[in-house]
Amino acid sequence: MDELIKISTMPIRAKPYQHQVRTYEFACRLFGLEGGGIKSRGAALLLEMGCGKTLCSVAITGALRRADKVKRVLVVAPLSILGVWEEEFSRFADFPHTVTVLKGTSVKKKEQLLTAAVQGEHLQIVVVNYESAWRLENELKAYDADLIIADEAHKLKEGRTAQSKAMHHLGDAARYKLLLTGTVITNKELDVFSQYRFLNKEIFGTSFFAFRNCFFDMAGYGGYVPVFKESMRDDFLQRLHAIAYRVTKTECLDLPEITEEVRSVALEEKAVKVYKNLERESYAELACGEVSTVNVLTKLLRLSQLTGGFITDDDGSAHPISTAKLDALSDIIDTVMSDGKKLVIMARFVAELDAIQDLLDKKTSATPPSVAASKTEKRKYGTFRRIRFAVCLLVRSRQRDSA
Repeated sequence: MDELIKISTMPIRAKPYQHQVRTYEFACRLFGLEGGGIKSRGAALLLEMGCGKTLCSVAITGALRRADKVKRVLVVAPLSILGVWEEEFSRFADFPHTVTVLKGTSVKKKEQLLTAAVQGEHLQIVVVNYESAWRLENELKAYDADLIIADEAHKLKEGRTAQSKAMHHLGDAARYKLLLTGTVITNKELDVFSQYRFLNKEIFGTSFFAFRNCFFDMAGYGGYVPVFKESMRDDFLQRLHAIAYRVTKTECLDLPEITEEVRSVALEEKAVKVYKNLERESYAELACGEVSTVNVLTKLLRLSQLTGGFITDDDGSAHPISTAKLDALSDIIDTVMSDGKKLVIMARFVAELDAIQDLLDKKTSATPPSVAASKTEKRKYGTFRRIRFAVCLLVRSRQRDSA
């Protein structure tokens, strides 16, 4: 992208990698921030996991704000990473802003949205999960975001779902849009339509059937199986990449070998109450001198188990009390599966492992054998590496060194 015009310094408190600078410049050029007019009101950032899509989005948001193009921003993301957006803006944004993460019941979310809409002169940023966005469609329309960021946009690949339709409607009203995903083609060119319908409806149009008839032949028994027309591939890819910037990890020579990301997950109110009760009991025992190393370790173990979603009674039976972490993990698994990658999950407790295994079974029931799960057998590690369609290796935490 050497032909890109020189863009002003990225408005972030960090030193970006070269691929992040190029991604930022690409989006700024599409949005006409350095002259030349607006080429597209939507930009797709197709950066693989670990390449820093969020930081690029923060910088692009800041550039739009600096040019006085946006006053309100809406970030729609999976539930598991709502907190990440709040943390990333706080950590990297070098411009005044206020972030509101919509939490709680629908009524509370509506109240939080109304409050955000009237707050101060700073850039207002509202963060919401996909499942809530379509339920709050009218309220989000009233919020009237200038920029909408769709994170992990594979959530939009099914155009007939309520959340996709809501995002299409919201996208039509927004002045600018960013679509973030590791790959826009999740093994099916057909998945592109809905994502680009949100991003820029001029690329592939607004009719799914017109899109399908243009780029696919209907084959199979009864003519119900869409088969991509190879003769249309060049045209398809030219349209796709006209407003997209693609980055893979292998291209990022300055990236560290391992990048770490901590995702905070909020427990449900019921689970929080139980957690606090256990804490109070522990403090009471300590104050009365009724404490021993074994008791302390037992209490810590129960608190740790509770954050994993279960609590054990006096008979040793585990009872589910929270799905917060499991729901967050579900989002991560969806992302990994859509990107065609592999995943290793480490968990501490048997009940938690069983719940994760059930989740994986549901997600992979319609696909080739895709889960290599083991609690005790080291030989499964090698099998996981060899099987092409293995998605996940499930490991108990005490086995992680051998893994």
